[in-house]
Amino acid sequence: MTATAMKKEMDTMAWQKVCTKVDLVEFSGVAAWLETADGPAQVAIFYLPGQGNELFALDHHDPFSNANVIARGIVGDLKGAAVVASPIYKQHFRLEDGQCLEDEDVKLRTWKIEFKGDEVWVEG
Repeated sequence: MTATAMKKEMDTMAWQKVCTKVDLVEFSGVAAWLETADGPAQVAIFYLPGQGNELFALDHHDPFSNANVIARGIVGDLKGAAVVASPIYKQHFRLEDGQCLEDEDVKLRTWKIEFKGDEVWVEG
């Protein structure tokens, strides 16, 4: 990738405020709308207070059921990794990298996410 192409790609990715800390539910998910370079996307945000990494942002779209439901999944731990189980067919996705544990060929998109004070910001 050329320097010009890298700069253009970086310019299209912008941090966006998606909610505040009070909008989050501990050890659960909420859905948010995010503007990306590829168009709007629904993002599932998970808040795990007290963990090394407290915030995670994944695709809200479940590729197995073709429904936007990931934020409604059950958060848990499998083999030492924080995961969310899809509420439809129960596939598990690692919160850290979106990898499906039942099918190595399936991976949810992830975004950088962080607190800025009490606001939740995602890089789109």
